[in-house]
This record gives sequence, C-alpha cells and structure tokens, in this order.
Amino acid sequence: MDKALFEKGLAKRKATLGAEYVENALDKADDFTMPFQEAMTEWCWGFGWGDDTIDAKTRSLMNLTMIAALGKMHEWELHLNGAINNGVTKDEIRAAIHAIAIYCGVPQGVECFRIARAVLEQRGM
Repeated sequence: MDKALFEKGLAKRKATLGAEYVENALDKADDFTMPFQEAMTEWCWGFGWGDDTIDAKTRSLMNLTMIAALGKMHEWELHLNGAINNGVTKDEIRAAIHAIAIYCGVPQGVECFRIARAVLEQRGM
C-alpha cells in the first residue's frame, strides 16, 4: 500500500462522503474486508479523486451519471449526498437526472428523482 496515496484518498473520501460515514466503514472493516477498504481508498479516492485535473464538483456529476447507468442506487444516494457536499446545486442535480433519463431510460430517471427528492428534503434544500 502507498501510504501517501492512501492518506490523500482518505482526505478526499471524507470530504465528499463525510468523515462519519468513512470512519464507520473503516471501523466496521475486518480482516476480510479491510484490504478492499484500503485498496479502494488508495486507488479510487487517492489516485482517481486525487487527480485535480477534474474538480470534485464535475467528478461528482460524472459519478452520478455512471452509477445511475449501473443501477447501483444505494451508491447513487451516497454519491448524491457527496455531490451536494462538493457544491452540486439542486438545478444541476435536476439536469444530471434529465441526462440520466435520456441515456439510461425514463424508469432510471424516475428512480433518481425519487431518491433525490428524499435527499433534498432531508437536507432542507
């Protein structure tokens, strides 16, 4: 493991998903799942999110569309909160969901709007 890349990834991961969520995920990891947590933090968050060529807000919007295309809605909700943490606005979320509906199908857009409405209400937006 590249400790510096892990630490960079850990900071990016916490900034997007929230320190409490990340610390909880790491605290719950055991000898079976910890290697994945470490690799994902180093590779996805350190190498991927650590590349500042694409800013965090744009990267969040990209993630929302890709995760929706995969149909991984639990992760989509998590990354929607992260996108808001990274400065994505309600109007930008709506526009992203429109693109999701066009390219992934209207039922997927409906599901994204359902989740987004609940998240936005919960966050008072």
